[in-house]
Amino acid sequence: MNDNAMKKYTILAKKLKKLQNEKDPNATDIFPGALGGEIVRYIAPQGNPFLLQNHMFIPTIKSQGTPEQIQKWVPKAESYEIIGTYAQTELGHGTFLRGLETRADFDRKTDEFILHSPTITAYKWWPGGLGHTSNYAVVAAQLYIDDKPYGIQMFVVQLRDLETHMPLPGLKIGEIGNKMAFQTVNNGYLGFENFRIPRTNMLMKNAQLHRDGTFVKSPASVLTYFTMVNVRVSIVMHSYMSLARAATIAIRYSAVRRQSKINPKEPEHQIIDHLTQQMKLFPEIAKALALRLNADCLTSMLKAVQAEILKGDLSRLAEMHALASCLKTVSSHDAVAGVETLRLACGGHGYMLASGLPIVYNFAAASKTYEGENTVMLLQTARFLMKAWALALKGGELVPTVMYLNEAIKVKKFQKWDGSWECMVKSLQFVAANKIRIAFDHLEARKRNNMIFEEASNLTSIELASAAEVSSILDQNFVCF
Repeated sequence: MNDNAMKKYTILAKKLKKLQNEKDPNATDIFPGALGGEIVRYIAPQGNPFLLQNHMFIPTIKSQGTPEQIQKWVPKAESYEIIGTYAQTELGHGTFLRGLETRADFDRKTDEFILHSPTITAYKWWPGGLGHTSNYAVVAAQLYIDDKPYGIQMFVVQLRDLETHMPLPGLKIGEIGNKMAFQTVNNGYLGFENFRIPRTNMLMKNAQLHRDGTFVKSPASVLTYFTMVNVRVSIVMHSYMSLARAATIAIRYSAVRRQSKINPKEPEHQIIDHLTQQMKLFPEIAKALALRLNADCLTSMLKAVQAEILKGDLSRLAEMHALASCLKTVSSHDAVAGVETLRLACGGHGYMLASGLPIVYNFAAASKTYEGENTVMLLQTARFLMKAWALALKGGELVPTVMYLNEAIKVKKFQKWDGSWECMVKSLQFVAANKIRIAFDHLEARKRNNMIFEEASNLTSIELASAAEVSSILDQNFVCF
């Protein structure tokens, strides 16, 4: 199955490259986005074996590498001379990135890093394409200089011989096995045994390590993980596509399938004529459109923030991270629930693989876990909201997403309901603001009771998650259900 998917994908890449050469002979990238987009879902319905090459390996080097590093690796990756993956999650740690165990110790004598997996839980686990396809990886590891930790950094690592495709000495690589979906993505594991790479393989646009061992800290630690913010934004769009695909299947089925008589004197009706069927179908169509609007707005914001980052402006980085986290959570949850509703609306036929719905469901279900488990994502957004509420109490200047908090602090009682769109937005903002207030008050009360912040946060986590979930409708440009 994996070999067949790679064969199809390779043929597609060659055809697209031929078309691109006819358009621009000097271009190196193959129709940006084409090889990671909707077309691949049809030629490789169980997953794209080069998925992380396009969505994480290349973008990470572009966003975190120096001009020299970008020139060294990106043209080769875009022309598929090398195949990369993104190795961050470990067997023992996923969303808790500070807990990653893989070490990168700087050797002053040789000007190299020594990558090592000290325990079995430190093995990289889940990277797409790692099992068979990739010969390079961006690896997240704890940087150590003279046995002193300096936090997570990203390193470009060659994994396999470019001629024989065999794993290099000092590496343990394999496939983790079958999953609910993505069977052709060949997710893998990776262990290091004192594996050496040059110092210049650390991506150094934001943080640098000089030859003498001097470390220059990144201006913002979240820049190290900004690739994940990109992917979370794309998940919102993928959630829309999954739900829209399922809705299309269910609508077509409902227009063809006939079941039961509404009027005894007439033939059996199309099941779409039954009001109960409409109640299953139509809300999911509306929800899919809402997710599309969210995805478009979030993508536009991401491009703007990326442009600001290039100019050294990091003022909206936290806001971007918070929005991507909560909208990833809400959109993936709603897409999975919606696809299941639509599958059930197709009766027994929806249970058949031939309907396409089980495959759509399994793909959508994965998005609730990868790139940040949903509950953890809500709690990350909640931390941003707690800071915003504290700032609003002091009369500070808030970012656009939470500007309504300034007014909410003054409002003790909701205005009269009139059913208008403006009133609907105000009511949702009122509910969101009060959920934030409740979570903030409970958190502060526990801290005043001599609890450390982490314990207080854990005991307040239900209120925090609830506040983050309802606050998905934070900005007037986002219409999230």
